[in-house]
Amino acid sequence: MSFYVVVGAGPVGRETARLLGEEGHDVVLTSRGVGSNALPNVRTIQADATHASELSRICRGADAIFMCAMAAYDRWPIDFFPIIDGTVRAAEAVGAKLIVLGNLYGYGENADSPLRSDLPLDPTSRKGTARTIMWQRAVRADVPAIEIRSSDYLGHGAISYFSLIALPSIIEGKPTAFIGDLDAPHAWTFTKDVARTLVAAARYNGEWGRAFHVPSQYASPRELIQKTAAVLGREVSGTRSYSAPEIESLGMHEAIEMSYLFERPLLVDASDTEALLGVKASSLEEMIADTLRDHL
Repeated sequence: MSFYVVVGAGPVGRETARLLGEEGHDVVLTSRGVGSNALPNVRTIQADATHASELSRICRGADAIFMCAMAAYDRWPIDFFPIIDGTVRAAEAVGAKLIVLGNLYGYGENADSPLRSDLPLDPTSRKGTARTIMWQRAVRADVPAIEIRSSDYLGHGAISYFSLIALPSIIEGKPTAFIGDLDAPHAWTFTKDVARTLVAAARYNGEWGRAFHVPSQYASPRELIQKTAAVLGREVSGTRSYSAPEIESLGMHEAIEMSYLFERPLLVDASDTEALLGVKASSLEEMIADTLRDHL
């Protein structure tokens, strides 16, 4: 059995720690506000990933470090770099492999769909630039690194455009609005599938310094809204797309630069993940049910 450290105690970090612990590994789950847990073989240690020396002590003897920490969405270009730098330095100090949780923002607005994991990163947003720089710093480390890239989340506790913008209205049975083209197919990624991909990556025996996409399911925003409402037994009384000024008025100005993700089909090629890591996407129905766990 191995020793793993999971940095970040959000839905993906906790699920990753749970899976590793159930496999019998010794696991430390750490974040600034990690709290307690009842997961088998998982210890929680409160720590700040920006403090490399502190994190290095926690990671001493680790086979791999999973970087699942999150920064406040409006502060990615400020807060993410100290987090990745502290984690990289800790991995180098203890000689641990580094598995980074990322997303699709780095490909930019001009990338062809379906997105492949070997496409060059060409960000066209501040957030995409931040993610690109994070991966560049990780892959230049003196330890092997892999990035696991996901699309927009579904799953219990996940914070995403769907959960913030559309889900509250669906739950309340109100007319529902979202962003972009409501009929454009879009990749939705289950938080539990993200964790499964992270865990599988730790066992990867091929060449590191690469990325894998999390296998995802496809539905247009309109389809996802309708399917979610159906699970809740609600009627969709109306669906429309927000304008940019409306998004601003809702205090969601951070969504405007990323709205291109929803203005045309967003498809993701995860065939290499399925073939090399053995991970397949859960059903969309399972994703929706888990998202609505507290409302069923």
